[in-house]
Amino acid sequence: EQYIIIDEAQNLTPHEMKTIITRAGEGTKIVITGDPYQIDIPYLDSESNGLSIAVEKLKAEKIVGHVTLTKGERSVLADLAAKFF
Repeated sequence: EQYIIIDEAQNLTPHEMKTIITRAGEGTKIVITGDPYQIDIPYLDSESNGLSIAVEKLKAEKIVGHVTLTKGERSVLADLAAKFF
């Protein structure tokens, strides 16, 4: 078994996400994390980034799981910044 962990995936384009996923061999597990509301790339938004596109396209597949976390763990200040900016 092999594991691929992708962090900050909201900053990937759909093409970059596809490139990573299509390179996974048999038995490979991919864990993708990110927050579509914390994008650092000017030409991506909460709906057009690779993370959001992958979730939307793959959510009905039996071999795919998706978890949305609703509580921030950094700080109250970080939660406020995410909410208002």
